[in-house]
Amino acid sequence: MTKMHRNGRMAAWLAPVAGVVLACVAQGAVAGATIKIDDTKWLSLGAGARADFRTAEDQAPNGDWSDDFNLNSARLYLNGQIHKYIKFELNTECVFCGNSGSGAAHEEWVVLDAIAKFEFSPAFNVWAGRLLVPAERQELNGPYYSTTWDAYKTPFTPSDFSVDFGTGGAGVYARDHGVNVWGAIAPEGRLQYVFGVFNGLESAAGFGPNQDDNLMWAGRIAYNFLGVEKNPGYYTSGTYYGTAGDIFTIGLVGQYQEDGSGSFLNPGDYFGFSADLLYEGVLESKHVVTLNGEYKNFNADYAKAAFADPDCFCTFDGDSYSVAALLLFPQTVGIGKLQPYVRWTEVMPNGSADRDEVEVGVNYIIDGHNARVSAFWQHGDIATKGLNYSPTAAGRSIDAFRIAFQLQL
Repeated sequence: MTKMHRNGRMAAWLAPVAGVVLACVAQGAVAGATIKIDDTKWLSLGAGARADFRTAEDQAPNGDWSDDFNLNSARLYLNGQIHKYIKFELNTECVFCGNSGSGAAHEEWVVLDAIAKFEFSPAFNVWAGRLLVPAERQELNGPYYSTTWDAYKTPFTPSDFSVDFGTGGAGVYARDHGVNVWGAIAPEGRLQYVFGVFNGLESAAGFGPNQDDNLMWAGRIAYNFLGVEKNPGYYTSGTYYGTAGDIFTIGLVGQYQEDGSGSFLNPGDYFGFSADLLYEGVLESKHVVTLNGEYKNFNADYAKAAFADPDCFCTFDGDSYSVAALLLFPQTVGIGKLQPYVRWTEVMPNGSADRDEVEVGVNYIIDGHNARVSAFWQHGDIATKGLNYSPTAAGRSIDAFRIAFQLQL
């Protein structure tokens, strides 16, 4: 089964799909829940879930430590091929998983990805529909294929900062409606690329900055200096746990939308640049060293007065970076292996308060990205300042501890 990725109502077909999944498992259909129809047609089914327990300083109603169990993600995956050159992908997500503060509690199960795939060769392919906008590695990893469980610490791109499609929104969970062209060229496919055009931020007459209905343009190129990463399409992974050998890849990303930020009265052009790095090496001792690095520079170009406008799409403007170092031990402890790590993140908005966070933890790797448990401690003010990049943003550094797991089939 290919690795299925990853940040309308589903009731009409959710039950039948779930039934098919259960039937495949119960009847022992094809290993990995892949159904072969004929020599060119197949259907694969899967599911994923992520949950955690979090205790955080000063977050209880009385100012004491909070204690919360959370369902962070639940997904159903459906992939298939209907022709030698034509495939599709349809994934769902439990949006905010019942967080009543999200405003979407009445419509939790939604379409995450709906992609028509025209795959002609390793060098040239076209995907269209609702799909990931080209971005830095972390966005293309998604939560399920990242090095750390709490992966998203640097500012979001517009399609992830937004929580709506259409008027007032720029996408959801880093997805938007559009088309991507992607492929791998150069010897052994070392140079990997993806370029796309999307709706981006959409506005109504007299509401929002993008009155000319400009599109979002985005692209990413990555070069593999050592081993060549193997992922479906233009998706990425934060680590391969040593199974891919030595990896050293650098990626560069650009996104642009005219009038893609700010408000009707105070619009701004959005330009986002990011660079990311993955190094993974297998030592003679069989320990696996993994390094992830990411730098972002977003120029949102709107006046600070926009923060007072009710229609402001007040995305991040400034610089940020995050680095993580992990060490996977070769010895099996119980049913898994230990992978301690440390991560540092700093966010520096223009005209707003800086924020940072240090994270120290350990992953317990049972079956790669399909089954792992994480325990980690965080200290910083990224969580308390949140996505508020206004001049008045405030929040102090706090401590938090989490135990989390993720499972996938």
